[in-house]
Amino acid sequence: MEFPANLKYTEDHEWLRLEGEKVAYVGITDFAQSELDELVYIEVDTVGETLGKGVVFGTVEAVKTTSELFMPVSGTILEFNSQLDESKGDDPTLVNRDPYGEGWIVKIELTNPGELDALMDAAAYEATIG
Repeated sequence: MEFPANLKYTEDHEWLRLEGEKVAYVGITDFAQSELDELVYIEVDTVGETLGKGVVFGTVEAVKTTSELFMPVSGTILEFNSQLDESKGDDPTLVNRDPYGEGWIVKIELTNPGELDALMDAAAYEATIG
């Protein structure tokens, strides 16, 4: 299982990759996708909305369960990965195959960059999942 050092992590198993000062990509960790197993559907109906840290921005559905996705920091949802979108590419298993790369879920604009300080680094996240 990998934990890239250039990412920030949450206790809810989301990761955040900062691109520039206020734009970031968000997805679920390798640990999360392995626990969920094969993903069959990802829903994000919050594009264009500004949401607070910890607020649900979407869901991931696996064969046996559905899990909510939480904002790692406050921000505006700029984009949902079109490769995962049912109306476009419709390949949710991309998250299983490449959770930290092409399997990103949303692109956001941070509204409170100071919240990044509360996220975990790779070593801290790895320690929380054992």
